[in-house]
Amino acid sequence: MTDRTKDNLVLFPKTLDYYQIQLTKMLETERYGDAKALLFFLLQCHGEADRHHTEWQALLGWLDAAFPDAVVGTVPEGLDLKDEDEEQDEEELFKRRITERSESDAEYIPQLLAALYNGDDPEQQMLVIGQLMYVVHPDIELSLRQWLARKEYIAPVQFRALQALRKQGATGPVSFWRDGQSLTMEASDTPTTFDEFPQAIHQVLDRVRLAAEVSDPTLSYFAEEMWKECVQVAYGTPMYRSMIEDDDSASDLWGAALHQLLMEKLHGKHGDEWIREQYGITGELRFRYEQALRWLRQYSIEPRPTLP
Repeated sequence: MTDRTKDNLVLFPKTLDYYQIQLTKMLETERYGDAKALLFFLLQCHGEADRHHTEWQALLGWLDAAFPDAVVGTVPEGLDLKDEDEEQDEEELFKRRITERSESDAEYIPQLLAALYNGDDPEQQMLVIGQLMYVVHPDIELSLRQWLARKEYIAPVQFRALQALRKQGATGPVSFWRDGQSLTMEASDTPTTFDEFPQAIHQVLDRVRLAAEVSDPTLSYFAEEMWKECVQVAYGTPMYRSMIEDDDSASDLWGAALHQLLMEKLHGKHGDEWIREQYGITGELRFRYEQALRWLRQYSIEPRPTLP
């Protein structure tokens, strides 16, 4: 690849999402050399990548400072393409590594918790919490409860911490801050996988797939990725309660709002008459649909770290 080719590299949304996911996996599995190589590559890309350059540069600087001995690898053309079994094996290997390290080093967990309390970078917070999810330790539950209750963090980071509490076997109410208000959820209710979310959440994607299967089949992929992030961001808020209402109108209005947002983001189409007709958005649903669409628009412009 020539320097001129590198200068012309452009990342589109789907490709960017893929690389972001791979970067998170590299960090969680302590493949810091590979992560550095990928960051070097991403910093040469443009298009959708431009708005991430500052955070990637900061992350690269942190990796260089924290892990100076990590040898920079190379980014293969087919970057880290693994099947499901390989990913499960990798997760088990990482879990064993974290467990062994915590058992051999009494300061490992206290150091992780100290890094969580003293750090302000969302990517680093996600990295620390990702490690805490794979080991059981008597200090983790109380520390995470106190950390969540002390101030507001970016929503995906909060949700990851709630998942870590669930992994610790926590029960009872847990408090966290959102939009200046203290919210409370039952610790044992937090889904650890997307499959564990209520059926109403999955029905929204079913509605979008049905509406898009003829006009724009590729939209279903983007809908699934964005919706998974949306429900995690909304978790514990009044909007989340609206998402999980057990009636067809909830899946209609949220499906319509998600479909419309994607049409705006992917195709620049802001008229929604066709969308409202396809999803039966009339009467009372019109107001609730517009509320949902406003929330999704706000969500889509807020900064958020990459989710694993």
